[in-house]
Amino acid sequence: MRAILVIAVNVFRESVRDKVLYNLVLFAILLMGASYLVGQLTAGQDVKIIKDLGLAAISVFGLFIAVFIGIGLVSKEVERRSIYAVLSKPIHRYQLVAGKYIGLILTLCANVAIMAVAFYAVLAYMRWQALPGEVKAWEAPALDPAMLKAIALIFMELAVVTAIALFFSTFSTPILSAGFTFGLYVGGHFSADLKNFEQVIDAPVAGRLVRGLYWVLPNLAQFDVKTQVVHAQPVPLGYMVITAAYAALYIAILVVASMAVFARRDFK
Repeated sequence: MRAILVIAVNVFRESVRDKVLYNLVLFAILLMGASYLVGQLTAGQDVKIIKDLGLAAISVFGLFIAVFIGIGLVSKEVERRSIYAVLSKPIHRYQLVAGKYIGLILTLCANVAIMAVAFYAVLAYMRWQALPGEVKAWEAPALDPAMLKAIALIFMELAVVTAIALFFSTFSTPILSAGFTFGLYVGGHFSADLKNFEQVIDAPVAGRLVRGLYWVLPNLAQFDVKTQVVHAQPVPLGYMVITAAYAALYIAILVVASMAVFARRDFK
């Protein structure tokens, strides 16, 4: 366990030094600030627009961070030939995979937290200068704590995407890993549509294949509650727990699969 934590801390330190991370987070923060200006152009809908754009920025830029760092966790070590020095130390391959994943999750958590703070800062400024009549017209408070639920689910989704990127990085090139990960991300948001697809086609074989894809692909649409939160619709705690359990199970399967693939990989 100590070896895993040491690897995780090293990955976190290396990731936070990456200028790409700073650029992505800074751009996301600037986008949140710009959303305030956009919101001013739409009378009566300014808070909703700021919340929509802010949550979308956290999701999109968190995705880029998860993918572009996740795909390089293993491939970067192989390209630098540093993998031989790492594996020559008294650590197991599964510890290396687990440590790298935890390190990236820590990096992801730190960046999402920074973006969330910036997001709430924009909303706090909006609330501070709003007139009493405008505040009463809002469906939900500007600093609605329910938005933390949406941010938490975004983080869970990004953790799943990170596990997907890690899995592909154990046996594929960075470009292919990025393509596969983005493909699964898009497919995961439409996987629910595959559930009843076999009922609208006449080919039984194709129907079973599509239904199999439904069970294999990650159901990422369930992590998206931005619309409900922005429109002051409740997100039950039970839903949060079930979704978190699903994310943990899917991540565990992917990380174990990554360990199995990496353990059998020949670096000679």
